[in-house]
Amino acid sequence: MGQGGLANWQAVISYCRMTKDKTKHPTRFHKAKEDAQFAKQASSTPQTSSEAYKLAFQDKEFLLRDDLRPVRFQLELLKPELLLDEAKIASTMVIYGSARIPEPQDAEGLEAAAGDDRSRTIARNLKAKARYYDEARKLANMASCYPADDKGQRHFVVCSGGGPSIMEAANRGASDKGCESIGLNIVLPHEQAPNRYVTPELSFQFHYFALRKMHFLLRARAVAVFPGGFGTFDEMFELLTLIQTGKVKPIPIVLFGKEFWNRVVNFDALVDEGVISAPDLNLFQFVETAEEAWDIFEKFYDQDPE
Repeated sequence: MGQGGLANWQAVISYCRMTKDKTKHPTRFHKAKEDAQFAKQASSTPQTSSEAYKLAFQDKEFLLRDDLRPVRFQLELLKPELLLDEAKIASTMVIYGSARIPEPQDAEGLEAAAGDDRSRTIARNLKAKARYYDEARKLANMASCYPADDKGQRHFVVCSGGGPSIMEAANRGASDKGCESIGLNIVLPHEQAPNRYVTPELSFQFHYFALRKMHFLLRARAVAVFPGGFGTFDEMFELLTLIQTGKVKPIPIVLFGKEFWNRVVNFDALVDEGVISAPDLNLFQFVETAEEAWDIFEKFYDQDPE
């Protein structure tokens, strides 16, 4: 889905929010839930037993047709958006990061279990990054203490991909404080379940990666990116592209682990090659600790409270 469609999707969301106000749009028609109940009372005949007779919105096989992809896109956009509105979540702090970095207490035995030189190198590198689990958890602790506004709207609500490792640490950090957190899970060919710290009512499952990535950013007030692989790179570079091109207003972005990021991405070389501008490197900042990250977030909004 092209980024140019963002305004169209936002218009759909605005319309649906507006139609929730029954004083603006009174109706004498039965609600869908009521008609669904009426439909159950229909007499059983060859006609009413056919697939064609099912209400379209209750016909799962019909909704799964290839031709219905635009409808599924809209449903996947609207369901989390409306439920997050109802939960009074005005803004989020998004944490991206690897699904493979171990919790520190689980990192000790990695190297001993490795069978060859390369495996031992990988184990050492993962062990060295295990401390980021704790930093993600601490950062989520800090964000979860942010007070609601005078309208009861909540800000800096922790949002992760809902999976293991760094994502788990983010949701766990919110849980430590007795606070709710969001998990945006994705259906994959192999088993993929939400981590146990995601708030069940705020645990969402997506079919489309594009819609999932959009939901990460629709409410994002700050983004922390921890070391990760293809998925983390995809999410980070899409955000940087959106800000670089002016499709999204700037928000504070921090990258945990300067040594890691400068090893795996030669940002300065991109400038030297002329494919990005030197000011583009100011779209993000490197940090090592949760305290540094939160300080950057606070300073950003002290200067630009909007």
